Amino acid sequence: MPLAPSPSPSPFPSLSPSPTLSASLRPPRPLGTDAPPTCEVPHFAPVRVRGGRGRLQRLVRHRRRAVAVGLAVTAAALVAAGPGDAERPRGHPAADPAGEHRAVRTVTAPVRIADGATVRLLRPGDRVDVIAAEETASGGEARVVARGARVTKVPEPAADATEAGALVVLSVPRATAANLAGASATARLAVTLC
Repeated sequence: MPLAPSPSPSPFPSLSPSPTLSASLRPPRPLGTDAPPTCEVPHFAPVRVRGGRGRLQRLVRHRRRAVAVGLAVTAAALVAAGPGDAERPRGHPAADPAGEHRAVRTVTAPVRIADGATVRLLRPGDRVDVIAAEETASGGEARVVARGARVTKVPEPAADATEAGALVVLSVPRATAANLAGASATARLAVTLC
């Protein structure tokens, strides 16, 4: 039998794969497989904090008080440090200090309007202009006696009324009431709705 030829020594050393080289040539593992296995979390009773709601409400209540006090102090400081005469905005004239405190007082003034049908159209709360018309035959003219007067009452006409026109009660400043009384003595009064 013929003998198999013996392997001859190779001039190159054998290239057997090293363990580090073989690990780097392996395909990558799918994502999530390199994580450690999960373990079960033990069950425990929920933690309950006593008085938590009351504390939150007290905190909110005290916070509101602190904000309110802060706003009040700020407002008082702003009023105390208000602008003086040197800091007055330009374009605004200096007001008469005596005129600032005068309140316009209104009075109720009954006025007889020449046209009774016009008065029946009025309701309490309406705003009207009162116009005095003098006799045009003598060269008189019409003028506005009261502007934006508020109607407070429209009395019902009396059954035995012989006078022409109708009565209406207006709320006007005291000076305007005097003008109305003077105009009603010399002219016929009419109203227009504002």
